[in-house]
Amino acid sequence: MAEPTLSRLIAELAADTDLARLPADVVASTRMRVLDTLGLALRARDLESSQAVIGYVADQGGRPEATAIGVADKVPAALAALVNGTLAHSLDYDDTHLPSVLHPSAGVVPAALAAAEAVGASGADLVAAVAVGLETCVRIGMAGYDQEAGNSTFFEHGQHATSICGALGGAVAAAMLHGLDADGIQSSLGVAASMASGIIEANRTGGTVKRMHCGWAAHSAVTAADLTRRGLTGPPTALEGRFGFFQAFLHGRFDATQITDGLGERWSVPGIFFKPYPANHFTHTTVDAAAELRRRGVHPGDVESIQVGVPGPVIRTIGEPIEVKRAPVTGYQAQFSAPYAVTVGLLGGGGLGAALEDYTDELATDPARRELMAKVSVVADPRCDAIFPHQFPAVLTARLRDGRTETVEVLANRGGDAWRLTDDEIGRKFAGNAPGHERLRAAVLALDTHPDVRTLLHQ
Repeated sequence: MAEPTLSRLIAELAADTDLARLPADVVASTRMRVLDTLGLALRARDLESSQAVIGYVADQGGRPEATAIGVADKVPAALAALVNGTLAHSLDYDDTHLPSVLHPSAGVVPAALAAAEAVGASGADLVAAVAVGLETCVRIGMAGYDQEAGNSTFFEHGQHATSICGALGGAVAAAMLHGLDADGIQSSLGVAASMASGIIEANRTGGTVKRMHCGWAAHSAVTAADLTRRGLTGPPTALEGRFGFFQAFLHGRFDATQITDGLGERWSVPGIFFKPYPANHFTHTTVDAAAELRRRGVHPGDVESIQVGVPGPVIRTIGEPIEVKRAPVTGYQAQFSAPYAVTVGLLGGGGLGAALEDYTDELATDPARRELMAKVSVVADPRCDAIFPHQFPAVLTARLRDGRTETVEVLANRGGDAWRLTDDEIGRKFAGNAPGHERLRAAVLALDTHPDVRTLLHQ
Protein backbone atom coordinates (compact mmCIF):
# COMPACT_ATOMS: atom_id res chain seq x y z
CA MET A 1 0.00 0.00 0.00
CA ALA A 2 1.39 3.40 -0.96
CA GLU A 3 2.44 5.82 1.74
CA PRO A 4 -0.08 8.62 2.28
CA THR A 5 0.83 11.90 0.63
CA LEU A 6 1.60 14.99 2.71
CA SER A 7 -1.76 16.58 1.94
CA ARG A 8 -3.47 13.31 2.89
CA LEU A 9 -1.81 13.31 6.31
CA ILE A 10 -2.95 16.87 6.93
CA ALA A 11 -6.46 16.05 5.69
CA GLU A 12 -6.75 13.03 7.98
CA LEU A 13 -5.67 15.12 10.97
CA ALA A 14 -8.27 17.74 10.06
CA ALA A 15 -11.05 15.21 9.55
CA ASP A 16 -10.30 13.57 12.92
CA THR A 17 -9.98 16.75 14.99
CA ASP A 18 -12.70 18.38 17.01
CA LEU A 19 -12.59 20.57 20.11
CA ALA A 20 -12.47 17.60 22.48
CA ARG A 21 -9.29 16.27 20.83
CA LEU A 22 -7.38 19.53 21.11
CA PRO A 23 -5.02 20.12 24.04
CA ALA A 24 -6.25 22.77 26.45
CA ASP A 25 -3.36 25.13 25.71
CA VAL A 26 -4.14 24.96 21.98
CA VAL A 27 -7.79 25.86 22.61
CA ALA A 28 -6.82 28.75 24.89
CA SER A 29 -4.23 30.06 22.43
CA THR A 30 -6.63 29.79 19.49
CA ARG A 31 -9.28 31.87 21.27
CA MET A 32 -6.74 34.62 21.93
CA ARG A 33 -5.64 34.60 18.29
CA VAL A 34 -9.22 35.07 17.12
CA LEU A 35 -9.53 37.97 19.58
CA ASP A 36 -6.25 39.53 18.48
CA THR A 37 -7.11 39.21 14.78
CA LEU A 38 -10.54 40.78 15.18
CA GLY A 39 -9.11 43.69 17.13
CA LEU A 40 -6.58 44.36 14.39
CA ALA A 41 -9.19 44.18 11.66
CA LEU A 42 -11.50 46.59 13.48
CA ARG A 43 -8.67 49.08 13.99
CA ALA A 44 -7.53 48.92 10.36
CA ARG A 45 -10.86 49.58 8.65
CA ASP A 46 -10.28 53.31 8.12
CA LEU A 47 -6.95 52.96 6.30
CA GLU A 48 -7.01 54.12 2.71
CA SER A 49 -5.96 50.66 1.52
CA SER A 50 -8.68 49.07 3.67
CA GLN A 51 -11.29 51.41 2.22
CA ALA A 52 -10.21 50.41 -1.27
CA VAL A 53 -10.92 46.75 -0.54
CA ILE A 54 -14.07 47.49 1.46
CA GLY A 55 -15.39 49.65 -1.38
CA TYR A 56 -14.55 47.01 -3.95
CA VAL A 57 -16.40 44.32 -2.01
CA ALA A 58 -19.40 46.56 -1.25
CA ASP A 59 -19.85 47.07 -5.00
CA GLN A 60 -19.86 43.36 -5.84
CA GLY A 61 -23.19 42.29 -4.40
CA GLY A 62 -23.97 38.60 -4.06
CA ARG A 63 -25.43 36.22 -1.50
CA PRO A 64 -25.37 37.62 2.09
CA GLU A 65 -23.31 34.93 3.83
CA ALA A 66 -20.75 36.53 6.11
CA THR A 67 -19.69 39.76 7.78
CA ALA A 68 -17.06 41.95 6.16
CA ILE A 69 -15.87 44.57 8.64
CA GLY A 70 -16.72 48.00 7.29
CA VAL A 71 -19.40 46.76 4.87
CA ALA A 72 -22.97 47.46 5.97
CA ASP A 73 -24.56 44.26 4.69
CA LYS A 74 -23.38 40.69 4.68
CA VAL A 75 -21.55 39.57 1.55
CA PRO A 76 -20.44 36.27 -0.02
CA ALA A 77 -18.11 34.41 2.31
CA ALA A 78 -15.04 34.65 0.07
CA LEU A 79 -15.46 38.43 -0.21
CA ALA A 80 -15.86 38.76 3.57
CA ALA A 81 -12.61 36.81 3.94
CA LEU A 82 -10.93 39.16 1.46
CA VAL A 83 -11.86 42.21 3.50
CA ASN A 84 -11.18 40.80 6.95
CA GLY A 85 -7.89 39.20 5.97
CA THR A 86 -6.70 42.43 4.38
CA LEU A 87 -7.59 44.42 7.48
CA ALA A 88 -6.03 41.87 9.84
CA HIS A 89 -2.63 42.16 8.16
CA SER A 90 -2.69 45.87 7.35
CA LEU A 91 -1.18 47.19 10.59
CA ASP A 92 1.81 44.82 10.75
CA TYR A 93 0.54 43.99 14.22
CA ASP A 94 -0.46 40.36 13.60
CA ASP A 95 1.15 37.31 15.15
CA THR A 96 4.32 35.67 13.83
CA HIS A 97 5.66 32.13 13.81
CA LEU A 98 9.40 31.63 14.17
CA PRO A 99 11.62 30.51 12.59
CA SER A 100 9.37 30.28 9.51
CA VAL A 101 8.78 34.06 9.76
CA LEU A 102 5.16 33.99 8.66
CA HIS A 103 1.98 35.47 10.10
CA PRO A 104 -0.50 32.59 10.41
CA SER A 105 -3.60 34.10 12.00
CA ALA A 106 -4.23 36.99 9.60
CA GLY A 107 -5.03 34.61 6.76
CA VAL A 108 -6.43 31.58 8.56
CA VAL A 109 -8.76 33.25 11.07
CA PRO A 110 -10.66 35.41 8.51
CA ALA A 111 -11.05 32.41 6.20
CA ALA A 112 -12.41 30.28 9.02
CA LEU A 113 -14.72 33.03 10.31
CA ALA A 114 -16.23 33.57 6.88
CA ALA A 115 -16.80 29.87 6.28
CA ALA A 116 -18.21 29.43 9.79
CA GLU A 117 -20.69 32.25 9.28
CA ALA A 118 -21.74 30.88 5.90
CA VAL A 119 -22.66 27.49 7.36
CA GLY A 120 -23.77 28.59 10.84
CA ALA A 121 -21.01 26.65 12.59
CA SER A 122 -20.60 26.49 16.34
CA GLY A 123 -17.80 28.21 18.18
CA ALA A 124 -16.36 24.82 19.07
CA ASP A 125 -16.13 23.87 15.40
CA LEU A 126 -14.59 27.26 14.59
CA VAL A 127 -11.90 26.85 17.24
CA ALA A 128 -11.00 23.37 15.98
CA ALA A 129 -10.83 24.57 12.37
CA VAL A 130 -8.68 27.58 13.21
CA ALA A 131 -6.30 25.45 15.26
CA VAL A 132 -5.79 22.91 12.46
CA GLY A 133 -5.56 25.67 9.86
CA LEU A 134 -2.85 27.44 11.84
CA GLU A 135 -0.98 24.18 12.32
CA THR A 136 -1.16 23.48 8.59
CA CYS A 137 0.08 26.96 7.72
CA VAL A 138 3.01 26.76 10.14
CA ARG A 139 4.11 23.27 9.17
CA ILE A 140 4.06 24.02 5.44
CA GLY A 141 5.97 27.22 6.15
CA MET A 142 8.53 25.28 8.17
CA ALA A 143 8.95 22.78 5.34
CA GLY A 144 10.34 25.72 3.39
CA TYR A 145 12.73 26.78 6.14
CA ASP A 146 16.37 26.12 5.28
CA GLN A 147 18.07 24.89 8.44
CA GLU A 148 21.58 25.35 7.07
CA ALA A 149 20.99 28.88 5.79
CA GLY A 150 18.89 29.78 8.83
CA ASN A 151 16.31 31.46 6.64
CA SER A 152 13.07 30.84 4.79
CA THR A 153 13.52 29.69 1.20
CA PHE A 154 10.21 31.36 0.38
CA PHE A 155 11.68 34.66 1.53
CA GLU A 156 14.90 34.10 -0.39
CA HIS A 157 12.82 33.73 -3.55
CA GLY A 158 10.94 36.97 -2.88
CA GLN A 159 7.78 35.09 -1.89
CA HIS A 160 5.47 36.03 0.96
CA ALA A 161 5.19 32.80 2.91
CA THR A 162 2.42 34.34 5.00
CA SER A 163 -0.03 34.54 2.13
CA ILE A 164 1.22 31.47 0.28
CA CYS A 165 1.03 29.11 3.25
CA GLY A 166 -1.97 30.95 4.68
CA ALA A 167 -4.05 30.07 1.65
CA LEU A 168 -3.42 26.37 2.30
CA GLY A 169 -4.02 26.55 6.04
CA GLY A 170 -7.16 28.59 5.51
CA ALA A 171 -8.47 26.12 2.93
CA VAL A 172 -8.12 23.25 5.39
CA ALA A 173 -9.97 25.26 8.03
CA ALA A 174 -12.75 26.26 5.63
CA ALA A 175 -13.13 22.69 4.38
CA MET A 176 -13.50 21.45 7.96
CA LEU A 177 -16.25 23.97 8.61
CA HIS A 178 -18.06 22.87 5.46
CA GLY A 179 -18.08 19.38 6.95
CA LEU A 180 -15.94 17.82 4.22
CA ASP A 181 -14.36 14.44 4.83
CA ALA A 182 -10.65 13.68 4.45
CA ASP A 183 -11.00 13.36 0.66
CA GLY A 184 -12.68 16.75 0.44
CA ILE A 185 -10.20 18.44 2.76
CA GLN A 186 -7.32 17.01 0.75
CA SER A 187 -8.83 18.33 -2.46
CA SER A 188 -9.43 21.75 -0.90
CA LEU A 189 -5.77 21.96 0.00
CA GLY A 190 -4.84 20.83 -3.50
CA VAL A 191 -7.07 23.42 -5.12
CA ALA A 192 -5.74 26.19 -2.88
CA ALA A 193 -2.18 25.24 -3.84
CA SER A 194 -2.99 26.53 -7.33
CA MET A 195 -4.28 29.81 -5.87
CA ALA A 196 -1.52 30.68 -3.39
CA SER A 197 0.50 33.81 -4.16
CA GLY A 198 2.34 36.87 -2.86
CA ILE A 199 5.64 38.66 -3.46
CA ILE A 200 7.38 40.65 -0.76
CA GLU A 201 9.03 43.53 -2.65
CA ALA A 202 6.75 46.09 -0.98
CA ASN A 203 8.70 45.50 2.25
CA ARG A 204 11.74 47.01 0.58
CA THR A 205 10.55 49.89 -1.53
CA GLY A 206 6.96 50.63 -0.59
CA GLY A 207 3.42 50.07 -1.81
CA THR A 208 0.45 48.87 0.21
CA VAL A 209 -0.30 45.70 -1.77
CA LYS A 210 1.26 43.54 0.96
CA ARG A 211 -1.67 44.45 3.17
CA MET A 212 -3.96 42.59 0.79
CA HIS A 213 -1.92 39.38 0.84
CA CYS A 214 -3.72 37.81 3.80
CA GLY A 215 -7.06 38.90 2.40
CA TRP A 216 -6.26 37.22 -0.89
CA ALA A 217 -5.08 34.10 0.96
CA ALA A 218 -8.33 33.97 2.95
CA HIS A 219 -10.38 34.60 -0.21
CA SER A 220 -8.54 31.79 -2.00
CA ALA A 221 -9.02 29.48 0.97
CA VAL A 222 -12.78 29.98 1.19
CA THR A 223 -13.14 29.74 -2.58
CA ALA A 224 -11.11 26.52 -2.73
CA ALA A 225 -13.27 24.84 -0.08
CA ASP A 226 -16.48 26.04 -1.71
CA LEU A 227 -15.41 24.80 -5.14
CA THR A 228 -14.37 21.46 -3.67
CA ARG A 229 -17.71 20.88 -2.00
CA ARG A 230 -19.25 21.48 -5.44
CA GLY A 231 -17.10 18.80 -7.06
CA LEU A 232 -13.78 20.40 -8.07
CA THR A 233 -10.80 18.26 -7.11
CA GLY A 234 -7.13 18.83 -6.42
CA PRO A 235 -4.16 16.52 -7.00
CA PRO A 236 -3.31 14.15 -4.15
CA THR A 237 0.37 15.05 -4.53
CA ALA A 238 -0.30 18.79 -4.60
CA LEU A 239 2.52 19.48 -2.14
CA GLU A 240 5.40 17.13 -2.93
CA GLY A 241 4.61 16.15 -6.53
CA ARG A 242 6.99 16.62 -9.46
CA PHE A 243 5.01 19.68 -10.51
CA GLY A 244 3.56 20.40 -7.09
CA PHE A 245 3.64 23.23 -4.60
CA PHE A 246 7.17 22.72 -3.29
CA GLN A 247 8.62 22.35 -6.76
CA ALA A 248 6.84 25.46 -7.99
CA PHE A 249 7.70 27.69 -5.06
CA LEU A 250 10.91 26.20 -3.64
CA HIS A 251 12.47 24.49 -6.67
CA GLY A 252 11.96 21.16 -4.93
CA ARG A 253 13.95 22.01 -1.78
CA PHE A 254 11.79 21.26 1.25
CA ASP A 255 11.80 19.25 4.46
CA ALA A 256 8.81 16.91 4.61
CA THR A 257 9.54 15.96 8.22
CA GLN A 258 8.48 19.43 9.29
CA ILE A 259 4.99 18.41 8.22
CA THR A 260 4.97 14.79 9.34
CA ASP A 261 6.89 14.69 12.64
CA GLY A 262 4.56 14.84 15.61
CA LEU A 263 1.57 15.82 13.46
CA GLY A 264 -1.48 15.79 15.72
CA GLU A 265 0.65 15.22 18.82
CA ARG A 266 2.93 18.25 19.00
CA TRP A 267 1.12 21.53 18.29
CA SER A 268 2.82 24.71 17.11
CA VAL A 269 -0.12 27.01 17.83
CA PRO A 270 0.71 28.02 21.44
CA GLY A 271 4.25 28.97 20.43
CA ILE A 272 3.26 31.47 17.73
CA PHE A 273 4.49 34.91 18.81
CA PHE A 274 1.94 37.61 19.59
CA LYS A 275 3.08 41.06 18.48
CA PRO A 276 3.22 43.71 21.21
CA TYR A 277 4.07 46.48 18.74
CA PRO A 278 2.49 47.51 15.40
CA ALA A 279 5.61 47.24 13.26
CA ASN A 280 7.66 44.72 11.35
CA HIS A 281 8.66 42.04 13.83
CA PHE A 282 12.35 42.45 13.05
CA THR A 283 12.22 45.91 14.68
CA HIS A 284 10.68 44.93 18.02
CA THR A 285 13.84 44.18 19.96
CA THR A 286 15.25 47.48 18.71
CA VAL A 287 12.27 49.24 20.29
CA ASP A 288 12.89 47.35 23.54
CA ALA A 289 16.63 48.07 23.53
CA ALA A 290 16.09 51.78 22.90
CA ALA A 291 13.48 51.84 25.67
CA GLU A 292 16.09 50.41 28.01
CA LEU A 293 18.45 53.24 27.03
CA ARG A 294 15.68 55.65 27.98
CA ARG A 295 15.22 53.92 31.34
CA ARG A 296 18.97 54.38 31.93
CA GLY A 297 18.50 58.09 31.53
CA VAL A 298 19.72 58.52 27.95
CA HIS A 299 17.96 61.32 26.04
CA PRO A 300 18.01 61.95 22.27
CA GLY A 301 20.17 65.03 22.77
CA ASP A 302 22.79 62.90 24.52
CA VAL A 303 23.36 60.73 21.47
CA GLU A 304 26.28 61.11 19.13
CA SER A 305 25.61 57.87 17.24
CA ILE A 306 23.76 54.58 17.65
CA GLN A 307 24.69 51.30 16.04
CA VAL A 308 21.93 48.70 15.81
CA GLY A 309 23.33 45.17 15.54
CA VAL A 310 20.84 42.70 14.08
CA PRO A 311 20.89 39.37 12.22
CA GLY A 312 22.38 39.85 8.77
CA PRO A 313 19.34 38.55 6.84
CA VAL A 314 16.98 41.18 8.30
CA ILE A 315 19.06 44.19 7.28
CA ARG A 316 17.54 44.28 3.81
CA THR A 317 14.09 44.67 5.40
CA ILE A 318 14.77 47.16 8.22
CA GLY A 319 18.12 48.70 7.29
CA GLU A 320 18.33 48.95 3.51
CA PRO A 321 18.39 51.21 1.64
CA ILE A 322 19.70 53.03 4.73
CA GLU A 323 18.87 56.46 3.32
CA VAL A 324 15.23 55.34 3.01
CA LYS A 325 15.16 53.75 6.46
CA ARG A 326 16.58 56.93 8.02
CA ALA A 327 13.97 59.10 6.32
CA PRO A 328 10.63 57.27 6.00
CA VAL A 329 7.96 59.45 4.43
CA THR A 330 4.95 57.56 5.77
CA GLY A 331 4.04 55.79 8.98
CA TYR A 332 3.85 52.57 7.02
CA GLN A 333 7.46 52.89 5.87
CA ALA A 334 8.43 53.69 9.46
CA GLN A 335 7.07 50.30 10.52
CA PHE A 336 9.90 48.70 8.54
CA SER A 337 12.72 50.95 9.76
CA ALA A 338 15.23 50.09 12.49
CA PRO A 339 16.29 53.76 12.80
CA TYR A 340 12.67 54.71 13.39
CA ALA A 341 12.30 51.92 15.97
CA VAL A 342 15.12 53.58 17.89
CA THR A 343 13.11 56.81 18.04
CA VAL A 344 10.02 54.99 19.33
CA GLY A 345 11.91 53.30 22.14
CA LEU A 346 14.05 56.28 23.08
CA LEU A 347 11.18 58.78 23.07
CA GLY A 348 8.64 56.36 24.58
CA GLY A 349 5.55 54.90 22.97
CA GLY A 350 1.97 54.11 23.90
CA GLY A 351 0.09 50.85 24.44
CA LEU A 352 2.40 48.06 25.54
CA GLY A 353 5.43 50.20 24.61
CA ALA A 354 4.71 51.16 21.03
CA ALA A 355 1.26 51.84 19.63
CA LEU A 356 -0.29 52.76 16.31
CA GLU A 357 -0.25 56.44 17.22
CA ASP A 358 3.56 56.19 17.26
CA TYR A 359 3.62 55.31 13.54
CA THR A 360 1.99 58.22 11.75
CA ASP A 361 3.01 60.09 8.63
CA GLU A 362 3.55 63.19 10.75
CA LEU A 363 5.91 61.47 13.19
CA ALA A 364 7.75 59.69 10.38
CA THR A 365 8.70 63.07 8.94
CA ASP A 366 9.14 64.90 12.25
CA PRO A 367 12.44 66.85 12.09
CA ALA A 368 13.52 65.82 15.60
CA ARG A 369 13.00 62.14 14.76
CA ARG A 370 14.74 62.59 11.42
CA GLU A 371 17.72 64.11 13.26
CA LEU A 372 17.93 61.11 15.57
CA MET A 373 17.43 58.58 12.74
CA ALA A 374 20.31 60.16 10.83
CA LYS A 375 22.61 59.06 13.65
CA VAL A 376 21.55 55.38 13.44
CA SER A 377 23.42 52.72 11.50
CA VAL A 378 22.31 49.11 11.05
CA VAL A 379 24.91 46.33 10.93
CA ALA A 380 25.11 42.55 11.13
CA ASP A 381 25.98 41.23 14.58
CA PRO A 382 27.38 37.69 15.00
CA ARG A 383 25.59 37.16 18.33
CA CYS A 384 22.31 37.97 16.64
CA ASP A 385 23.12 35.78 13.64
CA ALA A 386 23.62 32.82 15.99
CA ILE A 387 20.10 33.22 17.42
CA PHE A 388 18.15 34.18 14.30
CA PRO A 389 15.53 33.24 13.17
CA HIS A 390 14.34 31.58 16.37
CA GLN A 391 14.33 35.12 17.76
CA PHE A 392 14.93 38.53 16.15
CA PRO A 393 17.58 39.90 18.54
CA ALA A 394 19.16 43.35 18.62
CA VAL A 395 22.29 44.81 20.22
CA LEU A 396 22.31 48.60 20.50
CA THR A 397 25.53 50.48 21.08
CA ALA A 398 25.05 54.18 21.80
CA ARG A 399 27.98 56.55 21.77
CA LEU A 400 27.11 59.59 23.86
CA ARG A 401 28.36 63.16 23.60
CA ASP A 402 30.02 62.95 27.01
CA GLY A 403 32.25 60.13 25.78
CA ARG A 404 30.36 57.25 27.41
CA THR A 405 29.19 54.15 25.58
CA GLU A 406 25.97 52.36 26.51
CA THR A 407 25.25 48.87 25.17
CA VAL A 408 21.91 47.08 25.43
CA GLU A 409 21.29 43.50 24.33
CA VAL A 410 17.75 42.25 23.75
CA LEU A 411 18.13 38.69 22.57
CA ALA A 412 14.52 37.44 22.82
CA ASN A 413 11.31 38.90 21.45
CA ARG A 414 8.53 39.97 23.70
CA GLY A 415 5.41 37.93 22.89
CA GLY A 416 7.14 34.55 22.50
CA ASP A 417 7.90 31.69 24.88
CA ALA A 418 10.87 33.46 26.45
CA TRP A 419 8.92 36.65 27.15
CA ARG A 420 5.21 35.91 26.91
CA LEU A 421 2.39 38.40 26.72
CA THR A 422 -0.18 37.67 29.40
CA ASP A 423 -3.85 37.27 28.56
CA ASP A 424 -4.37 40.64 30.23
CA GLU A 425 -1.79 42.27 27.94
CA ILE A 426 -3.41 40.72 24.86
CA GLY A 427 -6.74 41.99 26.18
CA ARG A 428 -5.27 45.48 26.60
CA LYS A 429 -4.00 45.31 23.03
CA PHE A 430 -7.50 44.39 21.84
CA ALA A 431 -9.09 47.18 23.90
CA GLY A 432 -6.66 49.68 22.40
CA ASN A 433 -7.44 48.51 18.89
CA ALA A 434 -11.20 48.05 19.32
CA PRO A 435 -12.49 50.41 22.03
CA GLY A 436 -16.15 49.91 22.83
CA HIS A 437 -16.15 46.24 21.84
CA GLU A 438 -16.15 44.71 25.33
CA ARG A 439 -19.07 42.41 24.45
CA LEU A 440 -17.17 41.04 21.47
CA ARG A 441 -14.15 40.41 23.67
CA ALA A 442 -16.28 38.50 26.18
CA ALA A 443 -17.90 36.46 23.41
CA VAL A 444 -14.56 35.47 21.87
CA LEU A 445 -13.10 34.50 25.23
CA ALA A 446 -16.01 32.05 25.52
CA LEU A 447 -15.93 31.17 21.84
CA ASP A 448 -15.88 27.40 22.22
CA THR A 449 -19.22 27.55 24.07
CA HIS A 450 -20.93 29.69 21.40
CA PRO A 451 -23.72 27.72 19.63
CA ASP A 452 -23.68 29.79 16.41
CA VAL A 453 -20.93 32.17 15.26
CA ARG A 454 -23.21 34.09 12.89
CA THR A 455 -23.86 36.64 15.63
CA LEU A 456 -20.25 36.87 16.79
CA LEU A 457 -19.21 39.97 14.86
CA HIS A 458 -22.34 41.85 15.91
CA GLN A 459 -21.62 41.83 19.63
